[in-house]
Amino acid sequence: MAEKAVKKAVKEKTPRRSRRAPSYEKRQNRLGYGFMLPWIIGFLVFTLIPFGATIVLSFCNVSTNVTGYDITFAGGSNYYTAFFRNTEFVPALGAFIAMVVPYTFVIIIVSFFMAYLLNKIEAGKGLMRTIYFLPVIIMSGPVMSQILDQADEAVQMAQGMNSGYEGVFILEMIRSYSPRLAGFMGNIFDQLTMILWFTGIPIVLFVSGLQRINGSLYEAAKIDMANEWQILWKITIPMIKPTALVATIFTIAQLGTYDTSAIYELIKTATANTNGGFGFAATYSWIYCIIVLIIIGLGCLIFKERQPRRRDIW
Repeated sequence: MAEKAVKKAVKEKTPRRSRRAPSYEKRQNRLGYGFMLPWIIGFLVFTLIPFGATIVLSFCNVSTNVTGYDITFAGGSNYYTAFFRNTEFVPALGAFIAMVVPYTFVIIIVSFFMAYLLNKIEAGKGLMRTIYFLPVIIMSGPVMSQILDQADEAVQMAQGMNSGYEGVFILEMIRSYSPRLAGFMGNIFDQLTMILWFTGIPIVLFVSGLQRINGSLYEAAKIDMANEWQILWKITIPMIKPTALVATIFTIAQLGTYDTSAIYELIKTATANTNGGFGFAATYSWIYCIIVLIIIGLGCLIFKERQPRRRDIW
């Protein structure tokens, strides 16, 4: 009798689950999907359907006629033409790869150290973040087009004359060992202003990642007499790697949509060609997309978390 009384008392004290909880969760899920419904419809209509259509068009010859479009299946001839007959596409693809790889590296490094410094300062932190994020807003407007035009004219003038970095001691010293590396660094300096335009969102991502690091880790490291350099390499950089992966993917995608690349001009020219150009434009776009995805995959491999090797003890 005593055991039954104890079990009854325990059951009375244990809170019962509300029968309305599942229905409440369902209502919340429906409400969430309701808010997402406009985006889902827009994605299906304006992104997914055209995405699938470009796959079909890349294997077809598309030309315009009086009634609309004349679409004929061409197999893989468009891809063969892009790689082996078009004298501009492969060099443009190589120029894009040669641009996106070093630019991504420079953007990520500069963004990380700028975020690291912004996270250290106390006074004017919000103002400095706004200043570094401001180019992201300007990039989407006509001001950026004017800046790009002026920058292209300046680069063309610099190419017509001697390089503006002739006589710089560091570059001259590097040129004595590797002229190619010196030329690469000179090109980076020429485009440094444009590279800084792409650091806005990566800086915000890195600042957010740095603020999520547990401060007790830094306190424990300082108690163990670790200096700032050791804290940076042993705590900050390993903890910030997931954020660096997101920033790298975003930067590669952003550079991929940069509308001044030579391959982007080829796609626009093929799109404007009404006599069979739509098929080639879709082919160029898909090859372009695959190359960007491959570069993103390489970035994921670089920042992949590596598991320590197991050592079996016999």
